[in-house]
Amino acid sequence: MSGGVDSSTTAALLKSEGYDVVGITLQLYDHGEAIHRKGACCAGQDIHDARTVADRIGIPHYVLDYESRFREQVIDSFATSYATGETPVPCIECNRSIKFGDLLATARELGAQALATGHYVSSRRLPDGSRALVCAADADRDQSYFLFATTREQLQFLRFPLGDMTKAQTRELARRFDLSVADKHDSQDICFVPTGRYTEVVGRLKPNAMEPGDIVDLDGRVLGHHQGIVHFTVGQRRGLGIASQAPLYVLRLEPATRRVVVGPRAAMRMDRIWLRDVNWIGDSSLDLAVGDGLELYVRVRSTRRPQPAWLRAVDGEYQVDLVAGEDGVSPGQACVFYDAPEGQARVLGGGFIKSAEPRAANSAVIAPGAAARPIAGAHG
Repeated sequence: MSGGVDSSTTAALLKSEGYDVVGITLQLYDHGEAIHRKGACCAGQDIHDARTVADRIGIPHYVLDYESRFREQVIDSFATSYATGETPVPCIECNRSIKFGDLLATARELGAQALATGHYVSSRRLPDGSRALVCAADADRDQSYFLFATTREQLQFLRFPLGDMTKAQTRELARRFDLSVADKHDSQDICFVPTGRYTEVVGRLKPNAMEPGDIVDLDGRVLGHHQGIVHFTVGQRRGLGIASQAPLYVLRLEPATRRVVVGPRAAMRMDRIWLRDVNWIGDSSLDLAVGDGLELYVRVRSTRRPQPAWLRAVDGEYQVDLVAGEDGVSPGQACVFYDAPEGQARVLGGGFIKSAEPRAANSAVIAPGAAARPIAGAHG
């Protein structure tokens, strides 16, 4: 129970259905100035709101101190990722190591039969008794991108009661349960960056990321200077601090030389992605499913729709070939696999983007559906 409307409504809904519910709130960081800041999650006010909701619906409520674990697994890795030229997604790591790792273990120790959260995603039982992770009914609220690292074992224990609801329906339920958070604003910031200025966190933990360097074009010509690669992300256009007749975009970051490489929009187009830390929750094993090449759909940023691609195993690594290519593919982001491009598609897994490159000249990628081979893990 983070203190927001989603987790609060989840608790109230399960309580109304007769479950023996225990509310758990995680204290993840030193609240400081975040306590009264609107839009910051997991802060002191949110703990108060979670406790108020628990009292209202009549369930026990506990606050668990996970600060040291959160700092090591999420905040430190976030700073390290930025310092190495990546654009991390801390919510994925928080779900993987804290909520569905440490918290799930605590739930089992308490004798719970399930861990329920307020995520907008669904878990569906398959004919063999296992569970599949499925996109939310409300595409605008779908959070499957942030949960791709969930394992098969964890899915057996997780429940997502809001997966088939819209946000409006959730708020209406909260009003029906007379919850004080029914109209509370959604959290928008990274919870441990209450000011919204993530560079302050990175600069404090990784000072080398704030060292000055050059801004160069694709030919290596110096166009300007910067005060740290942490101020830039792949695909960025504004705030480069250089004058140019044509728009320039950040193409890549080179932490070893502290160079920011910029170029025209056309140079942002990437067609091949190399992945690390791949997690597979489709049918059969990953290697068996991939075989000589697996047709599927991938999402390379949380705000983008899945697009057709091929997943291949090459020399012990996993490679994704995008049929249409993508702009601004950034190392550190996730590449999530789906069995369909829209609707309540099944999540097949995913991995973190290690690198990306344009397609070799005269090569092409066939779109899924153009070949006769079915997608492994497809439902229906």
